[in-house]
Amino acid sequence: MPRFAIAFCTALLAFAPTMVPAAEAPREPYGINLEGFSYPYPVNLLPLVNDGERLRMAYMDVAPAQPNGRTVLLLHGRNFPSSYWAPVIRTLTEAGFRVVVPDQVGFGKSSKPSGELHFDTLARNTMTLLDHLGIAKADVVAHSMGGMLAVRIARAYPDRVAHLVLTAPIGLEDYRLSVPPISSETIMENEDRLTADGYRKQLQTNYAMKLPPEQVTPFIDTRFNLKDSADYPRWLKSFVSSYQMIYREPVVHEIPLLTQPTLFIMGADDHNAPGRPNAPEALRARMGQNAELSKALASQMRDARAEVIANAGHLVFLDAPAKYDALLLEFLGK
Repeated sequence: MPRFAIAFCTALLAFAPTMVPAAEAPREPYGINLEGFSYPYPVNLLPLVNDGERLRMAYMDVAPAQPNGRTVLLLHGRNFPSSYWAPVIRTLTEAGFRVVVPDQVGFGKSSKPSGELHFDTLARNTMTLLDHLGIAKADVVAHSMGGMLAVRIARAYPDRVAHLVLTAPIGLEDYRLSVPPISSETIMENEDRLTADGYRKQLQTNYAMKLPPEQVTPFIDTRFNLKDSADYPRWLKSFVSSYQMIYREPVVHEIPLLTQPTLFIMGADDHNAPGRPNAPEALRARMGQNAELSKALASQMRDARAEVIANAGHLVFLDAPAKYDALLLEFLGK
């Protein structure tokens, strides 16, 4: 090769950017509405107005191949986007159900409002979605915080709910009786200091997770891959508001008043109790006895029962999918 060509190539290499293997390349941060994070089915957006603020509610509307004429509404928990319902969506659509899966305002791909979150507002939003889709009545299947919302929906709109499945719900006790009030500023500071590794340990401890690490990672990503977003402070404010909603708006006193056929599906190892670390030490041990609490509440209700799945935690439908699906389909088939 001529000498000038060698010199030219050497110069190019000197100024060329260092090649970084694809696996090590930094990821573009998600937006606070989880832009950049994929859902298992197409996502639609419903315009809403809450307290004078224009918002959008994201939802999946999944049609079965062979419809049975019924619709299931899936309600997610606080720490999870609605995409985690994917296995249950598949089970239900294969059984003929149309499945509607919203992200509540303040969560997932829905808008993060500037104001406070309230269960009554989320319930109205959900009814607006069903009206928009032309659904007069649905079976409601809810998890964790979604269970609290489902109770509020069933009480406020009893004619819209056919069956109610409360999957490892929180709100089976009034947390105000054990946990002192905490300012949003304090919670925000604590949440902002949390690392991805600390959050993984928190989920594994609080939720008694049985999932392999690779199945937990998407939950970590949906929180920490948006920390570099310019709108992260607004996401954090909304997330903290959801804790205050759970704390300030208990539903346990309404559960015995439910009239719809209701099934609790609990993980035997689920002892999740929001705010427990802030409770006096003498009260912490009695909090989060969720399987026993569900049985006690079911015994006070008109038409309810509680099923407890062994070796399962808070994410019972992912920890024990076969047992969960069997209970779910048997109950909805009645």
